[in-house]
Amino acid sequence: MTDHVADAWEIAAAYERYIGRWSRPVASKFLQWLPPAGAGAAWCDVGCGTGALAHAVLVAEEPARVVGVEPSEGFAAAARTTVDDPRFEVRPGTAAAIPAVDGEFDRVVSGLVLNFLPDPLEGLVEMRRVTRAGGTIGGYVWDYAEGMEMIRAFWDAAVELDEAARDRDEGVRFPLCRPDPLHDLLASAGLTGVRIQPLEVPTVFADFDDFWAPFLGGQGPAPGYCMSLPARRRAELRTVLDARLRRDRAGRIALTARAWAFHGSVPD
Repeated sequence: MTDHVADAWEIAAAYERYIGRWSRPVASKFLQWLPPAGAGAAWCDVGCGTGALAHAVLVAEEPARVVGVEPSEGFAAAARTTVDDPRFEVRPGTAAAIPAVDGEFDRVVSGLVLNFLPDPLEGLVEMRRVTRAGGTIGGYVWDYAEGMEMIRAFWDAAVELDEAARDRDEGVRFPLCRPDPLHDLLASAGLTGVRIQPLEVPTVFADFDDFWAPFLGGQGPAPGYCMSLPARRRAELRTVLDARLRRDRAGRIALTARAWAFHGSVPD
């Protein structure tokens, strides 16, 4: 089970500025890699957030319908506004209690959610329940330990200044977000033909303020830690990061973000 910490995921605009803008290109790459479902399939997006993955499914996959499952009222409202399509609906619920009947969907997907579940195996077993026999379950999580460079840079600086920050670092908290643990988890949930694949997208910031401002939104572990600091210590963290991050000739900070994508099949 995940060592569960209460991370804030409520304010859609702050989330979009922090992670949402990078989740959209990852969603597109994920769907290019996922085995095609064919037109007319029923999809479920568990933990749909502000709708990035659901929107990508509607654009790329020609589904009959996409059901988003989301516990946050703020995120659900943003998804309904962002994903303006009659084939899309949002149902209040969680990965541990998906509001759907057994075998309702051909594809059940989840983006950037699995590691935040109190019990990831319980969530996958519930996703399997609502997926038809022969259907596919898939998703992706950030590579917090190495490949999600904006978050990695933040925590490396934070821990340098405050050793206690290590307890909030996703790279430490979420050992699940690596190929072998992901493979083992999906197999434990009874899925077959499990595949794991890295997905990488550029994350280019116009300047340091563009990099730093999202950490002031309080959404997720790093921004939550950042905003918990007294003003003086937060300014010190800002200074360390400002000095450490490299710019190109235009003053931009060009980083990359890697996610680990996964999928497996529900046995017939």
